Amino acid sequence: MSAIGFIGIGIMGEGMAARLITEGIAGSEDKPLVIWNRSSEKCTALVEKFPDKNLVVKGTPREVVEACAVTYSMLSTPEASKAVFEMEDDGVLAGVSEGKSIVDCATLAEVDMKRMNDAVVAKGGRFLEAPVSGSKAPAATGALIFLCAGSKDLFKEIENNGLNAMGKASHYFGNEVGRGTRAKLVVNSLMGTMLAAFGEALALSESVGLDPNKMIEIIGQGAIQSPVYALKGPKMIVKDHAPNFPLKHAHKDMALASEMAARAKVEFSVMDRAEELFRSAREDTELNVGDEDFSAIFEKIHKESDSEFSRQR
Repeated sequence: MSAIGFIGIGIMGEGMAARLITEGIAGSEDKPLVIWNRSSEKCTALVEKFPDKNLVVKGTPREVVEACAVTYSMLSTPEASKAVFEMEDDGVLAGVSEGKSIVDCATLAEVDMKRMNDAVVAKGGRFLEAPVSGSKAPAATGALIFLCAGSKDLFKEIENNGLNAMGKASHYFGNEVGRGTRAKLVVNSLMGTMLAAFGEALALSESVGLDPNKMIEIIGQGAIQSPVYALKGPKMIVKDHAPNFPLKHAHKDMALASEMAARAKVEFSVMDRAEELFRSAREDTELNVGDEDFSAIFEKIHKESDSEFSRQR
């Protein structure tokens, strides 16, 4: 069975599936890309984008898994992942049988990944957790970083025949499912904390009369430079928060990381404070930035500031 499955054609999944097509991993006559999404319009749009490729749209996740040896899944939240995986009669698990392989690329709690792994293995399938570091642009350009754990055989099979098309690096943390998730939560909690600190630095710069663009340039020239600062900074100061990585998803990952740190009994006060700031922004109904890019934390920082600049901004 040579078809490749992909479930979840959203902000991330669209770019990832497109990479499988453009890099020749799937979409040919003998190796179709079989897809499903909760809103069928996304599937239709992908088919229309590649009119000369062999894409097959299925009506349920079960049908995708049944038609493919390997199925990738990229869903936005733990709730969506659980619902699609466990959907009665028609979910991912319903399609699993001997020889089927599931590669889940979402960022979930460890317990969620372990539950899915156990269920897939119990039905004779193979499971690889493969959460990704990267957002919309890296997904579209094949620059994601995969953080994997689970079936080593499955990882070896797709490392250079799938993952390499969608990402610039793949890391394997062993057969214990959950380790990939731990790595992803460490990365995303640091990323969110960095952006919160950067936002405060820019807000301070603006409030004391410094040119924020000049400060972004200076920060980019020193040891504290970061691609995320260079990418997000100019947009933040003009209130451009078009979503590449929605704030609500960034906060979800930071909250999971804080819970992981508490269980591990690790001092995490800086990260915890950033998580609280993101939580406050997400829950702020007046700002309403949950669906905007996580750079919108900048709007919460200015809202909580009482400088003349912040009040008049």
